[in-house]
This record gives sequence, structure tokens and C-alpha cells, in this order.
Amino acid sequence: MATALTLPANLSLVEISAAASAPWRHLFATPAHTHIPYRAGTRAERNLLGARLDAAVTHAEGAVLLVAQGASCFATAWWARLSPASYVSRVSGALFFDPIEEEGENVDTLLDTFASPRTRLPFPSIVLGGEDKRSVLATRVRALAEGWGSGMVAASRSDASGPMRRTRGIIERFTAGVVAREVRTGRALIGRVRAV
Repeated sequence: MATALTLPANLSLVEISAAASAPWRHLFATPAHTHIPYRAGTRAERNLLGARLDAAVTHAEGAVLLVAQGASCFATAWWARLSPASYVSRVSGALFFDPIEEEGENVDTLLDTFASPRTRLPFPSIVLGGEDKRSVLATRVRALAEGWGSGMVAASRSDASGPMRRTRGIIERFTAGVVAREVRTGRALIGRVRAV
């Protein structure tokens, strides 16, 4: 088994999921993350979920990586589309694991539950899910990814190591991109200060 990833010190992990343990959690070496339990059966629960996301993102030290699984992906997209720009500007990106977990899952109900403007998300995101590129499930997941403005990584479940290996590579590239962007921003600020 590959060693777990250590996130850069300036990147906070905020996880939204119903499960206490997720299959991708072993990818991260750091236990320092915020877990927001997914509950959205009532309007009050949805509002509380949104408030918890607000708090987690605004209190995070540095940039935020959102990680969601299943129906939590819909909740995260809803939050991102409706939250103030000052909140979502702290999010550097999101990983959405299996937003549709079963073939018969009612996506329309989730879209109605988390109704929001049909706009691209205001940060980069990747959807991981959909087994066979030709399956109905993969087609539905691909449509969600396109609506969110997300990239998509699909893999066959017959290749047990494939999805996690690919996911690890994606996270490594993503976190390297966050660090590179922070360095460029720092250099630009130093250049402006020196010019004054």
C-alpha cells in the first residue's frame, strides 16, 4: 500500500460525508481535518449543514480543499453556488467522490433538495466516479460534472487499485498547484511592496 499524502501546511481539509469512515480517507496522512456530517432531511438540517460549511471554511487556516462523498457532493455544490464570494474564495478546490452511488438513485430529488443556480462552481473541482464510461451511471455522473464545471475521473471497479491510485495522483497534482499558486501570489506581493 502506498504511503499517505501529507497536505501542504497551508491547505486545510474540510470533509462532508454521511459515513464516519470513507474509502478514500487513508489517502491523507494528516488527521487534522474538519468533518461535517451530512444530514439534509429537513430545511433546518440543510441550513445547519450550510452554516457548518461556512464556519469550517471561514475558520480554516489557509486555503481549503473540500472533499465530499455521495449526496454530500450535491450539498457542497449548493453551498458553493449560494454562499458569499468571500467564503468560497477561500476554497482552492474540491474532490467529489461518487456523487451518484447507485444506478437507481434519484438525482432529480437531490437536485430539487439542493436547488441552486445552474452555474459552474467558483473553484476547480474533480468528480471521481462512474465505473464504465458507457454505463448509464457514468453518463449521469458525467452530466453532473459538466454542470458543476468539474473534471471527471472514471475507473472500472474491476481494477481495485486503479481509482485510488488515480485519486492519489490527482490530489498530489492539486496540492502542488495550490503551493505553486501561493508562491506566485507571495512573489507578486513582494514585487508590489518593493515597487512602492
